[in-house]
Amino acid sequence: MNTKSTIDLLREVNCPKSVIDHCIAVAELASEMAEHCDADKEIVLIGALLHDIGYSRSNGIKHALVGAEVARELGLDSRIVDIIERHIGAGIPSDEAEAMGLPKKDYMPKRLEEKIVAHADNLIHHTTQITIDEAISELQRKLGKEHPSIERMKRLHEELEEICGLRDILASDN
Repeated sequence: MNTKSTIDLLREVNCPKSVIDHCIAVAELASEMAEHCDADKEIVLIGALLHDIGYSRSNGIKHALVGAEVARELGLDSRIVDIIERHIGAGIPSDEAEAMGLPKKDYMPKRLEEKIVAHADNLIHHTTQITIDEAISELQRKLGKEHPSIERMKRLHEELEEICGLRDILASDN
């Protein structure tokens, strides 16, 4: 798959234009992050472009599950399916997933490519890149100041700063 065919696929499954625009912005940041570390750049690009494909059939947190289902139906690489299913926030452990009405399953990003896409998604608000502090403030506003996902987002950011030189990438864009 290439960028054009992936965007065409989003259109074919009826993803809203705003979702497609968001996915393109996430893919641009994720691809830049992947350039600075030992990640599979094609998987990052395609995974980032398709991370919100579930919005073609669902809204809310379940879009990740639905998106993974769509990706499986389309016969996509399991690494892409994992990116789609595990991109929500900085990941959701099984106990929190169950409390949120999701199947009891670990939705934590595991591979570097999954972590890159999940975090790039955290740092793109609609189509605009935001800082980690802005992303944390937004998450605190939505979930409360003490929600465990805030600490996970901080840890993911620190991990990617170390692995991908994130500080330099984000500083050059602001």
